[in-house]
This record gives sequence, C-alpha cells and structure tokens, in this order.
Amino acid sequence: MTTDVRPRVLLADDHPVYRSGLSLMLTSTGAVEVIGTAADGIDAVDLVRRLLPDVVVMDLEMPRLDGIEATRRITGRHPDVAVLALTMHEDDESVLAAMLAGARGYLIKGADQAEILRAINAVAHGEIIFGPALAARITAYFARLAAARTAETDPFPQLTGREREVLTLIAGGMTNKQIADRLSLSPKTVRNNVSAVLAKLQVADRTQAVLRAREAGLGR
Repeated sequence: MTTDVRPRVLLADDHPVYRSGLSLMLTSTGAVEVIGTAADGIDAVDLVRRLLPDVVVMDLEMPRLDGIEATRRITGRHPDVAVLALTMHEDDESVLAAMLAGARGYLIKGADQAEILRAINAVAHGEIIFGPALAARITAYFARLAAARTAETDPFPQLTGREREVLTLIAGGMTNKQIADRLSLSPKTVRNNVSAVLAKLQVADRTQAVLRAREAGLGR
C-alpha cells in the first residue's frame, strides 16, 4: 500500500459488542477503512480471500477456527496481508505462537485508540510491533532463548577464545610446550591460560579439565 492511502482493515473477534465498538472507534478516526468484520476464524479466512484487506486485526480465541490457525492460513495464502493480534492473552506462549503463525504485531485488549492505530499502520507498512506492556517481556524471552542456544552450542561460555583453544589442545593430549609451539605462544602465556581454564572450570587439575572437555566433545 502507498503512504497516502488509509489501511483497509478487517476485524476478527467473536465478541459482537467488542467487535462493533472497535469498528466504530476505528471508523470514527478517519485514519483507517474498516471493510469487514468476522465472528470466527473461518469467516476471517474467507473474508480475507474475498476482500484482500491490508490488515486483519485478529482475536486469538474464537470458535470453529482459532486466531492462531486463521493467522497461519491467511499469511500462508496471502503474504501481503498483515495480521495484528489483539487479544486478552499475554503469556509468552501465545505471543510466540502468533508470531510463528505469521502475525506482524501483538497487542493486549485494553490498548487505547492511539496504540491500536499506530500498530495497524506499522504492520501495514511491514513493521513488527508489540504493545508497550509486552515489549520488555518479549525482549527478555528472546534473550533467554539466545542464552539457551549459546549454552547448547558453547559448553564453556565463561572461557575466552584463546582459553577454549588451549582447553581443546589439552583435551587432545598436548603438553604445555606442544601447545605453545602450536599457537606460537610463550610457555608462560600457556601456563597462565591453563591456570585460567582450571579456575574457570572449577577443576583441580588437567585430568579433570580433560574429562570435562571430552564430555563436551572437545579434543576427540
């Protein structure tokens, strides 16, 4: 859509009072054009096919077909249609499920007029948006995912790159002198790195360090 055209919006929500109220509120602003409403996910999917809105404002909990599956079908068949979830659910699992289904934004019911309009315009122009109440939690959620992934791929995140190299060579059976020759380091530097590795792994000697390293798949 071009920047001088109002977003064409379809509303999907199974509560008629909320659906009507939201439609009236959005229409009264003159900032968007409400082109249809749906009472469940099946109607939403059908209306998107017939009307091709710019944005679908989607409740997640609806009869016949829930908002997550409706979002998945809509975004799969009509990738240019943006879905904005507007729901009572604010748990991490619901947010993640909606985003994985293809939603570009997520707001909690109770968001004010300005928030909803801002989100509609943002997703209509390809942006990803979360309501203020969710933004910090989503950032923390993905930080936890990143930390868990790092822990899986890097068993010793406390080690520096050089210390990890030294540990790998220790696990491969090399002496300090051999490590120094391999890495072009002085024997003193290698000794210091070995000491740091033992301290950070909280082990008493090289043998225990080797066991820890080989359990993690290093030095084999």
